Amino acid sequence: EVESSREPESEESEEESPAEMNMIWIFSRRFQLSVPKLASRRRVVQELVNELLQISHSLFSNSFFPVLEPVIGVGSAYEGWSPHKEEDVIYCVFVPLKPPHGHAFRLEPDTTGKMPRTSTRIRVEQVCTCTGEQPDQNKLCFLHHSEEELKRNQVNSLLYTLCTGPYLDGEKIALWFQTFVISAWSVMPQSHQYSMKVLPSCRSCKMKLMKSSGRSLFVEMVFSVQQGDSDIFLSSQPPEAQFPPGTAWLESCAVAEAKFFRQVAVQAPPRSCHLKCLRLCARLLEGSGISAYALKTTVMHLLTLIPLSEWQHKYLLMRVDDIMRYLRCCLEEKRLKHFFFGNEDMPEEISLPPDFHEAQPLNLFQHLAQDPAAQTKALKEFDEL
Repeated sequence: EVESSREPESEESEEESPAEMNMIWIFSRRFQLSVPKLASRRRVVQELVNELLQISHSLFSNSFFPVLEPVIGVGSAYEGWSPHKEEDVIYCVFVPLKPPHGHAFRLEPDTTGKMPRTSTRIRVEQVCTCTGEQPDQNKLCFLHHSEEELKRNQVNSLLYTLCTGPYLDGEKIALWFQTFVISAWSVMPQSHQYSMKVLPSCRSCKMKLMKSSGRSLFVEMVFSVQQGDSDIFLSSQPPEAQFPPGTAWLESCAVAEAKFFRQVAVQAPPRSCHLKCLRLCARLLEGSGISAYALKTTVMHLLTLIPLSEWQHKYLLMRVDDIMRYLRCCLEEKRLKHFFFGNEDMPEEISLPPDFHEAQPLNLFQHLAQDPAAQTKALKEFDEL
């Protein structure tokens, strides 16, 4: 879904000066600047997950498990710039969930203070199916038939399978889907080309596919619920180092980010260097305290501030310098604005919930503002680069 018609890979331009060409060549050799050939492996992943969803639909069509919608590719591998070596790239897809027949999802922002900020619970409610435009005569109504009738003639409601209390549980969904994948693999066409192992994961389905040649392909399927009609989703997979309960779903901008890079790929010059800039800076910043997400946020800001015509390949060194200077200023000021909150330069193609437009920008460097020693250390490490 996030494939662009143009591959981001490009070679050096004859317009560059010999000194610039030499410097870019040195960077390319030292930091493996070339973006891995991601498109062919993305197609393999897309075929794999489409096949899995088709099998799941045939198996669970008469059940009350969540309805699995077409997947959406997210993360650096789908944005086209993965900082990792080709064999270490993880191809991540969001699997949007819709409520099954007779159920509805209601989002409840957490107000207890016991869960991480931006977390939401998804209340599962039973709804009347007796009336409506297309009442299903073959299924009983959870609200208007007796428990005895329901037990005798119908499988359990979603509330009794993948919920904890009235709330959808990401850990239970992950275990359910992992079990399904293991049982379905033998009938998958891909089973003739790959051996498959489901890797440990509490909140997602991670798979390692191995060819007889020894080459591996890593896929992660993350369960999600869309917020209205926006590009913001609630994700079952929390960030690393966070361990919320299974009923906590965290707000994620991953789909909006992938959409942003897809729009840039369409509008940028044919030989844009923005993805190589990302990859090079990620390599430069390895081992520093600056996260890949902070770097990506910086580049997204600059892609809206600097005309896309100025991202031609011949400007690669200038743009890398811009990125590093922008980051240095943010470290000094202890402030890096989140791209999707309160951003007046947001591209109109990105659909956000109303409260995102009205919100005060989140500060990704808030931890530096609260810890002067951490800021001093971050600046020292950055200057040593």
